Amino acid sequence: MFISPMLLHKRELIFDDPNCLYEPKIDGHRLLLSLQCGAVSLYTRHNNNVTSKYPELHSPPVDASSVILDGEVACVMPDGSVCFESVMRRFMTSPGKVYEVMDALPVHYFVFDILQLDGNDLRYKTLLERREILDEVLTNNRHFSRVIQVDGNGSNLFEVIKQRGLEGVVAKQRHSSYVSRRSHAWQKIINYTYAEVEVIGLRKSKFGWLVQYEGRTVGVVELAVPATHNKAVYGLMHKIAVGESGDFVRIQPIGIRVRFRNWTRAGMLRSPEFVEFLS
Repeated sequence: MFISPMLLHKRELIFDDPNCLYEPKIDGHRLLLSLQCGAVSLYTRHNNNVTSKYPELHSPPVDASSVILDGEVACVMPDGSVCFESVMRRFMTSPGKVYEVMDALPVHYFVFDILQLDGNDLRYKTLLERREILDEVLTNNRHFSRVIQVDGNGSNLFEVIKQRGLEGVVAKQRHSSYVSRRSHAWQKIINYTYAEVEVIGLRKSKFGWLVQYEGRTVGVVELAVPATHNKAVYGLMHKIAVGESGDFVRIQPIGIRVRFRNWTRAGMLRSPEFVEFLS
């Protein structure tokens, strides 16, 4: 049984609020687990059935005959870090080869909500009530755990997240019900990494700035570029162009500051966003 998940709004700065519960943002992908009539079904946020991709999660440690859980599936590395690229590799693995990669790419389900229990809809209850039920129903083991929560103090949690290089923090209003849409009752604050890079190419087929860092290409900036900035740069293209390469017009370097989720293992910027031009 699939239930459309509750989605988060983005907030720029961390804050403290006694009416909020704060959780670390897990760097994986959203996953809903439904246990009905002894069988588990796993769904992405877009209602794609991915049950065959994660055999480790077919026996949830729950004290219930039926349950629907909401959480994040991720790959935890030997050093305790969470690797988004690894869980994407698992996600892209064909069902016939899943068992071949399970040892190298084991997954863990970080559960932060419970939506249904033994046929009873819990979504109308407050987040605090649902969390108390989840704590009673779900037992942590090597493949399942409840996401930790901090009451009221988001700043301290965000500082720990920064020190450990994790993705960010989620702030949730403790008295919020669960709604199947995006809501300001749940907000995410991302722990961005910042870097100064150079725009060296402009994409021709659609908007995108090819950028380099310390002399090597590290990605394409497509996000958070104001329309006026984009128009100004493309307007100068005929003056600063130095050649073409595939889908890009190569230009004289323009220095910009960007923010991004993290460096990938291949040394690329993950989801880079424009911040400002460098003087």
